[in-house]
Amino acid sequence: MNDTTPPLHPMEREQLRAESTLVVTVTSSSEFHDAVTDGIEALERGDAVDSPPTLSFTSYDDLMETLTPRVLDLIEAIRREEPSSINETARVVDRDVKNVHEELSRLAQLGIIFFEEDGQSKRPVVWFDELVINLPFDPEAGDTATAAP
Repeated sequence: MNDTTPPLHPMEREQLRAESTLVVTVTSSSEFHDAVTDGIEALERGDAVDSPPTLSFTSYDDLMETLTPRVLDLIEAIRREEPSSINETARVVDRDVKNVHEELSRLAQLGIIFFEEDGQSKRPVVWFDELVINLPFDPEAGDTATAAP
């Protein structure tokens, strides 16, 4: 099982551990770009940018395909049981190791979890206490979900 997710720098792990909430939202690519641009400009001006870590999906379907009840159960099990490896995680959730490894790799790519390496073992870590899903709808856009600033 080969994982191509680059490990987080220790400082990044500590920054994530200082946070307690992950916000998940649906926003268009242009709105996401605008928000990132605004954040960069604020930093360049020396303004403080104090917003919680946010994971944005471009569609409601992408969000629902990623954060399925099965994946949410996996995240909760890791948070609750703190397994010491991917194999132990698979035992905790009573699932196939390969399937759990694939899901954990995807969650790590998205920044939902990170791995702490201990020799040959990789321990999945859920860094937040609360997952907030924000789905405000823009009535002028029909059924397209958009994120509030």
